[in-house]
This record gives sequence, structure tokens and C-alpha cells, in this order.
Amino acid sequence: MSPGFFKEDDLIAVLTTQPFASTLDYRAPEGGCHLGAFVEVPLGPRKVLGVVWGPGVGDFDPAKIRAVIRVLDAAPMRDELRSFLERAGDYTLTPLSAMLRLCTRAPGLGDPPSMRKVYRLGLSEPGRMTDARTRVLDVLRDMGGLSLTLGELAETAGVTPSVVKGLVKLGAVTEEESPRDTAFPRLDPDLGGKELTGDQAAGAEALMAGVRSGDYGTTLLRGVTGSGKTEVYLEAVAECLRRGRQALVLLPEIALSAEFLTRVEARFGARPAEWHSGVTVTERRRVWKMVGEGRAQLVVGARSALFLPFQQLGLVVVDEEHDTSYKQEEGVLYNARDMAVLRAAICGARVVLASATPSLESWANAEAGKYDRIELTSRFGVAVMPKMRTIDMRAEDLPRDRWVSPSLARSVTQRLEKGEQSLLFLNRRGYAPVTICRACGHQIGCDHCDARMVEHRFLKRLVCHQCGESKPVPDICPSCEAEDKLAAVGPGVERLGEEVTGLFPEARVAVLSSDMYGSARALKAEIENIAQGAADIIIGTQLVAKGHNFPLLTLVGVIDADLGLQGSDLRAAERTFQLMRQVAGRAGRAEKPGEAVMQTYQPEHPVIRSILGGDEGGFWRAEAAERRAAGVPPYGRMAGIILSSTDVQEVFDLGNAMARQDGALRKIGAQVFGPAPAPIARVRGRHRVRLLVKAPKGVALQAALAEWAGQFRLRGQLRLAIDIDPQSFY
Repeated sequence: MSPGFFKEDDLIAVLTTQPFASTLDYRAPEGGCHLGAFVEVPLGPRKVLGVVWGPGVGDFDPAKIRAVIRVLDAAPMRDELRSFLERAGDYTLTPLSAMLRLCTRAPGLGDPPSMRKVYRLGLSEPGRMTDARTRVLDVLRDMGGLSLTLGELAETAGVTPSVVKGLVKLGAVTEEESPRDTAFPRLDPDLGGKELTGDQAAGAEALMAGVRSGDYGTTLLRGVTGSGKTEVYLEAVAECLRRGRQALVLLPEIALSAEFLTRVEARFGARPAEWHSGVTVTERRRVWKMVGEGRAQLVVGARSALFLPFQQLGLVVVDEEHDTSYKQEEGVLYNARDMAVLRAAICGARVVLASATPSLESWANAEAGKYDRIELTSRFGVAVMPKMRTIDMRAEDLPRDRWVSPSLARSVTQRLEKGEQSLLFLNRRGYAPVTICRACGHQIGCDHCDARMVEHRFLKRLVCHQCGESKPVPDICPSCEAEDKLAAVGPGVERLGEEVTGLFPEARVAVLSSDMYGSARALKAEIENIAQGAADIIIGTQLVAKGHNFPLLTLVGVIDADLGLQGSDLRAAERTFQLMRQVAGRAGRAEKPGEAVMQTYQPEHPVIRSILGGDEGGFWRAEAAERRAAGVPPYGRMAGIILSSTDVQEVFDLGNAMARQDGALRKIGAQVFGPAPAPIARVRGRHRVRLLVKAPKGVALQAALAEWAGQFRLRGQLRLAIDIDPQSFY
């Protein structure tokens, strides 16, 4: 009998998705079960999901130990995934049950194989088109041949099921019986990609050689925007597929996936599996099952795709690896870039970290020789890097309620005359960040958070960007009750759009912001339309800085280049540098040369000068020297402690007690700073206090943190979260 098999009635330890500190003992079911099997077990009156984690502990009355209800029809969890969950949990100080929840985020995992009715695009067009019918057919076209259930199709299109049924009768939509979970079409790695230039071909060959080795290794693929990084790492994906192993490509935004999936389909002849919040429930279950059975060769997804049950993971690509959206900021606090490296090291896979502006952590690892490095220094084809210059706003004659300088307006006018596109970038959603009463000075804040509410004129509401609370824009001041005295202060992209429409009344203006579109599909469609020339002037937030290709775009204007330079965030300079370089890189990606212009009140600031000079190496070296001198990441270690409660005194009392009783941390040379109110001190009605722990590199920080935090009992409404390697400090 296999050492990984438990016979009927054997005592086994089951890790459940419920919030327990350890595994629970059960008896193996009739027919036995394998180590790693997904099972359904009784827990009180409920049935819960679990995984067979090993032999039972036996420290419980044997007469009270219940049997596993059934083994689910799913491939057992592999040793490498169990090891990954344990090590990731140890690193992030997360209970194993919470880690297990991350890799079982697909409903109906235990449902037996069955048939269902699915709907696809038919061959005929209905004689009479209505708006509802058009929406149904558009959804099916956008899905690229994927099937949907009746409920999913009706919900996505915003119609009733009867509209879909009517189109079936007309032959415009086909209704088919289909197994619930089917394998994804085979990808052809030899179908052929684009012809690569010299440094692209050399980079691709280096990545392919790493994949062929079958060993773990991480490569930083750094290339200027538009240099063809995607084509290079797709060759590594092809080599991974040839060797019969699975590949995973992580993207930072759902909006990027549409264009990327089209490129993958052109390269390999079929669409890969998708995993992100925009995927239907049915498709999520199918992807989870097929990945676990090895019948999905390539997955393109968001950070949570890292926890799928791959059978033969051979390659992980983290595209735009510097992007802050790879850090999970709620629930389990982890950085997908770092977890990708950990998972690959456990299962002997390769990692490619791709970016035009890598994180300082990845840059430092490459400098130290821990990561290989590949550089792509020129743009693909005839495209060249945009020219960059600043507009000194101190010398511009600009009314106080305007934000587009006369100099930038002239540059936009020149592009309009040539039939070219301009992008105006402002990293602020909504219409205005503050609404103030001109009679008493009151600023309208959220009722549940210590945050100012942002006016969204598109929604006709004030919205809190912390908790999502919204309310209508009031007519009178809630403080002094003065009428008609409320004024919007400062610009957001909606207000900038209003100004630009007034400046250029003949231009077609498109505002790109994630909260202005009802679905990811609508946002993708708008981006595709813009790329095809449907707008003359694009106004956008950081959403537009990531991976989009607008061939007609030749001018990028940054409205407020100083926005990210304020504050005490240790990564402020790095993030500003990355964002400015990324957004500037949207210009001139085709035949026509581009220009990037930054409006700034600090043209002499070192970060602004580094961006203009193009000396990226010099910027990273200077930034690294400052961090090294301060002993902060990546040359030291940090952890954020977030305490919260509905009682402000209770949370400060705990914070002060933790600061006093810090012996466990002092033993490893760590320092505790705080407690102090978080920059946003109340969110969703809970008062928030932060402590910051700083430690030398190489010390056993997690063990010391666990010992330190373990001294304190959390009662009532008190909550404590530990954020290893914090990325934000709000």
C-alpha cells in the first residue's frame, strides 16, 4: 500500500477552510483516501471542505472521532502545493486554514461530473435587432467562442433569459448539452511568433535555456516600454509547453487581459485559461479542475491564480512585476511577486519578472546576482522612445480653477491638427478630491472613515475611496446649513475631462477610469475602441499606464507630476519614477515619434531630473544608497502592525502595551516605532493604530513577531494584523 494512502477507519488529520489553529482528526472513509485528497467532513451540524494533511494526531476521545463524509472528485493536492501553503503561511504569519481558502476559491468543487446547457454564438443573424439582442450577441462575440450558461449570459448582457431563448429559436444563438468541466484546447507552441530582433532573440534563447534546464531560477527581464518583452517571454512559455509543463502568466489588471489574450491566441492558436474576478463562476470551477488534472496548459490571471493546483508548473511570468496591485492588502497579506518566487523554488520552475521599471527589490536581487538579468534596450520595429521635457508651472499664467497649462494646450492642439492622439494623465479618480463649504470651511467626510469624500459627478454622488460608502451631493452644508456654498476643490479625471472639453470643443474626449465602467468587459471594449482611433484626447488614471498600446498616441501630458512626491512613504520616489516612466512610455509606440511632457512645480527635484535624463541606473543606485543607509527594504526588514477596534481608547491601550513589552523584538535587534494613528485613522467605523517594526536583514523576524504578538489576548472588537514587507502605510 502507498505510504500516501490511508485505509478505511485510519486516523487522518484534515485541514479545513474553517478558522481553526490546527488540523482536525477524522476517520478515513469507506474505500480509504490519499494524502492531499479534497474531502467533505462533518463539523458540528455542517459539512465543510478540507484536505487530508497527514496521519491523525490521536489526542482526542476515539469514540467521538467522526468519519469523512466523502472524497471529492478532484485531483489530490500535491506535496509541493501543501509545502507552498505552509511556507507562505509561515512567512506572512497567516493561519493554514486561511491559506487553504486562497486555493479553494471555486464553488462546486465537490459536485459530481454532469451535463449542462450552454450557449454559443450561432450562424444566423436575427431579422429584427433590438438593443437587448445586440447585447447578447456582443457578449458571445467578446467571449471568443467560450460557452456560457443561460444565467451567466443573461446576467452579463443585462437581459432576461427569454431574450436568449428567443435568439436560440432564430438560430442566432446555439443551445448545446456540454459536460460541466472540459479540457482547454491544446496550444501549439510551434505555430510561430513574431520575428525577433537581435537582443530580443538573445533574451528569448536565454529564457528558453532556463526552462529547458528544468531547475528553479528567476530572471529579471527589463526592457524599455514597447521593446517587445511580451514576445520574448512568450517564447519561454512556448518552450515550457513543449516540455509538457504548465505555465502561468500574472497580469496586474483585468483590463490588460483582453489585448494579451488576443496575442496569446495568435501565438498559440487557441485561448488559454483565464482566472480573475471577471470570470464567471462556471468558468472558475472549470479552470480549477482542469489545472488540477493537467488539462489547462497555460493560465493567464490575477495574483490569486498563484494558488491554483498546478500539476506540472514549469514557468511563472509576473508581468509589470513592480506593480503595487500584486500586494494583497486585505485578508491574507502577501506579495504575489515574492510568492511566485517561493512557489517556483519549491516545484523547480522558472520565474520571469518583466518590467520597464523594476521594483528596487528585484533590481537589488539582480545586482547581487540572486536573479539573472536580461536587458532589452530598444523599441520594437521603427518605434523610438519619446522625448521628455517639463513645463515649469511657476512660469505659466494659469487661472486657479484650471489645470492644463497654455504650453501643454498648444502641444495638444498640434496633435489634433495632425490627426494624432494625446493622453492627459492624472492619478486621481472622480471629479474633485475635496468638497468644502465656503461659508464655514467644513470638508465633507465619510461617516464611517476619517477620509474626505470624493465627488464623482458621473455618478452624481460623493464616494469614500476607503470603504466604498456613497451619498448624494448635498445642497446645503451639513455643518453650518448654508445653502449654495459647497464647492469642489482640486481636480480629478472627470473635472479634467470637463476642462478639456471646453478647451477643445471639436475633439473627441474619452475619460478612462475604473469606476466609470459597469464591468471589466465594458472597460476593455472602450480601450479597444480608443486604440482604433475612437478618441482624440484620452484622460486617464494609472489604469492607462499599464501595458496598453495606442498606435496613434504621440503626446503624453502629465498634469501633476508632483502628486506622488509628497508624504512619508519610503517608496514615494520609486513609485513616482516608475509611474512617470510607464505613462510616458505610452507615447510613440508606432511609426510616429512621441513626446512626454510633465507639468511640475519642482523641475529641479532629483526624481524629476532622473526621469528627464533617462539615467535609470543612476536613479536606482542613488535610491539604493539612501535605503541602505536607513536600513530599510531591500537592505533591512520591516513589518507593519495594524490594530483596530470600534473603541479608540482600547486600541491605543493595546498599542502602548505592545510598544512597552517589546523584549522579543529587542533580542533580534529590532526596533518598534509607534503606536500612532494610521494616516486614515478610521475606516468602516473602526479606529486604526499602527506600529512599525524595523529589523536588520537576515534575522528571524517572523518568529520574534509571533512571540511578541502572542503575549496579548485580543478581546471583544480588537483586531491585530501583521503585514510583512508593507507596501503602503495608510
